[in-house]
Amino acid sequence: MSSGASRADGPHGSGGRAGSGSGSGVKARSSGPAAPAGTNTGEAGDYLVGSPGSPAPTVRWAGTEAFLLDCGSLPEVVRWHAHLAAHPFPGQVDVLAAATTVLVSFASARTARAGAGAVGSVTPAESAGEQGRTVEIPVVYDGEDLAEVARLTGLGERGVVEAHTGALWTAAFGGFAPGFAYLVADGDPLDVPRRDSPRTAVPAGSVALAGTFSAVYPRSSPGGWQLIGRTNAVLWDEKREPPALIRPGDTVRYRAVRELVTVADDDAVAPARPSPAVHALVVEEPGMQTLVQDLGRPGLGDLGVPSSGAADRASAAQANRLVGNEASAAVLEVTLGGLSVTARGHHVLALAGAPVTGTITRSEEASPARPGPSTTAAGTAGPGTAADGGPATVEEAAQETASVAETEPTGHVRSVPFCAPFALYDGERLRLDSASRGLRCCVAVRGGLDLPEVLGSRSTDVLSGTGPDPVATGDVLPVRPAPEGRAVGEPEPPEVDVPARGETVTLRVAPGPRDDWFTPESLTTLTARTWRVATNSNRVGVRFEEPRDGPVLERARTEELASEGVVTGSLQVPHSGVPVLFLADHPVTGGYPVIGVVVPRDLALAAQLAPGTDVRFDVAGAGRTPRSQATPDQTTSTGESV
Repeated sequence: MSSGASRADGPHGSGGRAGSGSGSGVKARSSGPAAPAGTNTGEAGDYLVGSPGSPAPTVRWAGTEAFLLDCGSLPEVVRWHAHLAAHPFPGQVDVLAAATTVLVSFASARTARAGAGAVGSVTPAESAGEQGRTVEIPVVYDGEDLAEVARLTGLGERGVVEAHTGALWTAAFGGFAPGFAYLVADGDPLDVPRRDSPRTAVPAGSVALAGTFSAVYPRSSPGGWQLIGRTNAVLWDEKREPPALIRPGDTVRYRAVRELVTVADDDAVAPARPSPAVHALVVEEPGMQTLVQDLGRPGLGDLGVPSSGAADRASAAQANRLVGNEASAAVLEVTLGGLSVTARGHHVLALAGAPVTGTITRSEEASPARPGPSTTAAGTAGPGTAADGGPATVEEAAQETASVAETEPTGHVRSVPFCAPFALYDGERLRLDSASRGLRCCVAVRGGLDLPEVLGSRSTDVLSGTGPDPVATGDVLPVRPAPEGRAVGEPEPPEVDVPARGETVTLRVAPGPRDDWFTPESLTTLTARTWRVATNSNRVGVRFEEPRDGPVLERARTEELASEGVVTGSLQVPHSGVPVLFLADHPVTGGYPVIGVVVPRDLALAAQLAPGTDVRFDVAGAGRTPRSQATPDQTTSTGESV
């Protein structure tokens, strides 16, 4: 994913004063459902909310399960964010502050509507929330752009250092990357534009300026901020609690030093080598890309951590259901097939998502096809039944479902079913072929994969690098004990109707939150033309090829948009006019306007878009009621609930 798809991460972002470009008095043209009772209505699709005597934030719908509070200024953002973080609405999943907006996300469209209806009765305190900590950052002021900042400000290099160290900086909000915090200071002591040409790699620990903000890069990444120094402070450490050194609300003081000293931790103890897992899957071949995924780590947007999780959550949940797991159990997400694993112990597996064929082979030394009771991690020897009469242990589940998989009971090769549980016995090897259509196949194993959790999830986030590494040859993936009282499922039809090669896919879109930043013709262009999926798509987002003819999406407003929160399914439009569809590992903030958001029910289908697939977008509810009058739960033109 190129950096242009998510420019306003801070390092690529506008870097202007808080409030520039966001238009505090601008109203969304058609960015949401009808106003709930009790709210003040501006133009169609907007809600004006807030207490008497204070600026009234505008509610801009970001899909059907989230909305932006357009507060117009950073102090108002801090006020609203602090209140909603301390007093969340029922069903609120995350609240994310940005330069002039607060993104509020919910578990469902119903709770989002209720939250929007309740905003009008909220009166945030002037200083809501607890006071943060004070963090001191040692800095060697020898940055590559120090001389340029001195020239731009007219302060000289010494004056820049004195202004930077003499101010008390406050962490206003997070974003861009885990541990990245946007710092502001009273009086805006330093105000400089970002670089004309962003660097492809900014070293970790770089101390930087852009607009009125200061920040420290937690890790090496592209960026366009002005570099004035460096620090050895560790901004992000997943093993630390909390992992972020600087959190919103903290006070930061920079201290000039001549050199940086790192003190070794003599008490550090090397982690013990884990004992070999006796109940596991051993990776022989990982295929093009195989990742461990679960339901992700929502609620950490303020720390710059994407929610991540399975790209096709519906198929991951189906695969887990088929083997009798909770929906939250960790699965393997296999891109385009090619995975090969060997069983240690007896297992029950299931495949869902992109249709694949596969085979199971066993050697003469492998366990017999009908194993007797054993004492694996799944439970003790002997029969057992679940509360509903189903199998209670892996061994019994494997025996009960073996007939589903065995097409040649006395041979050494058998095929595996799709969307049905099957047995994989000790020593047997499963190999998946290439996906016949779609992109991602979810492989669930009864009990779920037992890798260490990072920030409450076992998911691999390819954007931030959080979670386990991509699966590699030789990896031993431990499997948790089988869940008690949960039976193995029956074969099911696929949860997601994955498109065949050459088939055009239609995705439903709710306009907003920044559709008013585009010309009236652009929404027509979005839905009228066919967009082809490009080869550089990934879990961060689906990119589309540049159209060879016809118009692209044109903006009516040319100023830079201040960084703001974005949700999965957002169609962010960079200067090229070609949208980028954000998937599970998208950045938590973005600085290009979002013209629309794919409805939640179509996100699983979006995750299966292979390169070369043609895509059409359809405005949700088209042919029934205008978006400005529709509520998020009204049916679409296909008769389905959004």
